[in-house]
Amino acid sequence: MENILITGGTGLVGTRLTEILQSSGKYKVSYLSRSKQNIPNVEVGLWDVEAGELDEQLFQKADYIVHLAGANVFEKAWTDKRKTVINDSRELSTYLLTEKLRKLDHKVKAFISASAIGYYGYDTGEAWQTEADLPGQDFLARVTQKWEDAAEEAKEVTRTVKLRVGIVLSDKGGALLQIAKPIKFYAGAALASGKQYLSWIHIDDLARMFLYAIENENMSGTFNAVAPNPVTNSTITRMIADVLDKKLILPNVPAPVLYLALGEQANLVIGGLRVSCEKIKEAGFEFAYSDAQDAIRDLLAPTKS
Repeated sequence: MENILITGGTGLVGTRLTEILQSSGKYKVSYLSRSKQNIPNVEVGLWDVEAGELDEQLFQKADYIVHLAGANVFEKAWTDKRKTVINDSRELSTYLLTEKLRKLDHKVKAFISASAIGYYGYDTGEAWQTEADLPGQDFLARVTQKWEDAAEEAKEVTRTVKLRVGIVLSDKGGALLQIAKPIKFYAGAALASGKQYLSWIHIDDLARMFLYAIENENMSGTFNAVAPNPVTNSTITRMIADVLDKKLILPNVPAPVLYLALGEQANLVIGGLRVSCEKIKEAGFEFAYSDAQDAIRDLLAPTKS
């Protein structure tokens, strides 16, 4: 059995990836964590990004590293201090891992790092974004560029893959449940114009994509981790309402109201990104969920609860 070392393993994506890895019977899973935890069938080692330290023995056992760690961009208001946390949790943690890859004896066959479609900026309208497009210039775009630059350091010593993750649809947390919650109480509505694109991916497809990056030795470089068919904010709001058998009775939430409530973070829901997944498809990955309605039905249909 090969050893997969995951950072951010207890998060939404890490938890599902762990389930898939363990169910395959081919992999042992270990985590790097900021605090000691007892997790069934997972060896947990400590790391301290600020101090530049990690469990080197656990690191040297790894055949593959999957780097998912990063502070939640929606969790708290974007004060200057919070922005520093968001950036450092990505950039500095990645540099710590790549530094250890360069300096320690190890057997790591591939370094698989999360990134984000925020690389392209808050809003690119209807234009398709591919991996060859230039980055945006806003806060999250700059964070993501530095995140990816840090991951590039791993190329010196091992196969490196960066997955620019879109909006993850899950029944365990994240954007889908946030949109669905008010809809259940007939208080849901599209945001701003409603025409902004949302580039989404089902949690299972995303976890399988990380596994595909582990197992496909010919895969390296940057890939958009999004489903084939982005939808607008109005469309996904309507789809969720249909699956929940609820009516949408309220008008769109105006952009000024969103800025008043969320400040700069409002850009994340007012802007839209239409992101292409052609490159990952050409690499041989097959999506189980290409249609947003099918994904939402799988995750939210009443028969699942």
